[in-house]
Amino acid sequence: MDGSSENPFRLYRNTDTRWIAGVCAGIADYLGVGPGLVRVIAVACLALFFVPTALGYVVLALVLRPRPAALFRDRGEEAFWRGVATDPPETVQALRRKFRDLDERIMRMETLVTSEEFELRRGFRDLGR
Repeated sequence: MDGSSENPFRLYRNTDTRWIAGVCAGIADYLGVGPGLVRVIAVACLALFFVPTALGYVVLALVLRPRPAALFRDRGEEAFWRGVATDPPETVQALRRKFRDLDERIMRMETLVTSEEFELRRGFRDLGR
């Protein structure tokens, strides 16, 4: 996120891909599924439970805020936060792998910088100045 107070885990109305008010598209974004699936379920619920479904849709259309245009900086950040929401253990494992790789790189740099060869090379380099 770009330092704003917008929460990527919050349920928003998606007005970019909306058909009516963006409630189904927002729910689809939140759950990480296609909006068509949510729309089909909504229509089925309308057929079976018209009043509660219609009332729920209207309430959500009035209560939910529209999704901010800049909720994520790029697709990579959006994929990361979607992974956090849909598969937290895998996201934690990926972060652990990344930090382990960074830690190994730092250890190799520390070994190089603290070695006698590094000091010797720096001494020779400084002689030429």
